[in-house]
Amino acid sequence: MRRIAIILVVALALPAALRAQNLPTAAAVARLTDSLAAAFLAANEAPSVAIAVVRGSDTIVMKGWGKANLEHDIPATERSVYRIGSITKQFTAAAVMRLVEQNEVGLEDSIAAHLPGLPAAWRGVTVRQLLNHTSGIPSYTGLGEAWRRRWGEEMTPDTLVALTASAPMWFAPGTSYRYDNTGYVLLGMLVEKHAGRPWATEIEERFGKPLGLSDTRNCGTEPVIPRRVAGYDKDDAGRWGNTAYLAMSQPYAAGALCSTVGDLVRWNQALHGGKVVSAASYAAMTTPAGAATKRGYGFGLARDSIAGRPAVVHGGGIHGFSASNAWVPSARLSVTVLANSSSADSDELLARVARAALGAPIDAAPRVVPLAAADRDRYAGVYALELPNGVRDFTIAIAGDALTAQLAGEGANPIIHYGSHTFGAAFDPKLRLVFTVEGGRATKVTLTQGGGRFDGKRK
Repeated sequence: MRRIAIILVVALALPAALRAQNLPTAAAVARLTDSLAAAFLAANEAPSVAIAVVRGSDTIVMKGWGKANLEHDIPATERSVYRIGSITKQFTAAAVMRLVEQNEVGLEDSIAAHLPGLPAAWRGVTVRQLLNHTSGIPSYTGLGEAWRRRWGEEMTPDTLVALTASAPMWFAPGTSYRYDNTGYVLLGMLVEKHAGRPWATEIEERFGKPLGLSDTRNCGTEPVIPRRVAGYDKDDAGRWGNTAYLAMSQPYAAGALCSTVGDLVRWNQALHGGKVVSAASYAAMTTPAGAATKRGYGFGLARDSIAGRPAVVHGGGIHGFSASNAWVPSARLSVTVLANSSSADSDELLARVARAALGAPIDAAPRVVPLAAADRDRYAGVYALELPNGVRDFTIAIAGDALTAQLAGEGANPIIHYGSHTFGAAFDPKLRLVFTVEGGRATKVTLTQGGGRFDGKRK
């Protein structure tokens, strides 16, 4: 359950404004998207990918490429049903905001006021802090091997909460930001308590049926789900194999939904068109506040831009799948990318497709930000990087007026500062190093490369 990203509250452009923008023709965008999808599959990013591009009232692309199931040789289509991972969070956040609108829940309420019996250290956490990942409650998905050993177990929400109930808080509530799946488990429990029915049923009845999201549902392991896509991972030789089994009760309200590109377009149009929550709730969902401001995160959504335009997206990574979903208000542009591989860089493909739809160059180099001498010390140090084949030392060192990164047993490479505690490398334009900084000092680094995400705590 990885990947977050992008939002801003901007008035919707009128159809006439779309014509005035001189955006590329639908045919040109469709041709480029087809080429990008073909290149994505040729690069062995995933066995299949489904993409939707809708601009204004024009459906430009709604299509699948490759194989939804390799063993049965089933092609992907626009109706193929993929796991969407953490895109689930915006559905959960919207359900919570409906409770806020009904005065059943307050954003500043302690979660303990609604869910008694939580650990003492958690009781001061507010609903707002759970929504924007500033609670400090440790995430069960961050337990490393202790969680991996239990992937096959079906778990209730109470069991998921218990996994980190005795762990120390990451930080005092509201003082920092750290992406947290346990927080969204608690929000799912909150929704269940007030709705009087299971979280998944509430999502289906509250949003799915009214909005016509016929293929958006809890992606349980046992039910027969028509057109369900199989998930895959690559071995060291680049060969596809079935992804590791994950009991789908575990992602719960943080990442258990599956959907289609068509359903996510309908969801985008409804959510950002004022048909899901009130204007005040939407503003809260899309306005980063407090310790989440620098990360640009709202409630299940976060802020960034595509081709210089404010945009809204949230990605999702879960066993065997990678997903990315975006809304660009100024062009009324909805773009969704769903792939059946954990290592697929769906965010990058979405950005390229969206840029094509906006008439911008497909590839845009990140802006290099000078790194002040006083800031270099905060990152320098040795981190215990958790890689698939074990933990290895990862050293960040000062080299002149820059920094280098070196994995134990390999050479040092210069890294490039992009701002917001983020670095890249010239030898791999997609590589990113994102540091978690607390008290003016980096405490953790997250490496993303080749679709994988690896964390390393400072030693």
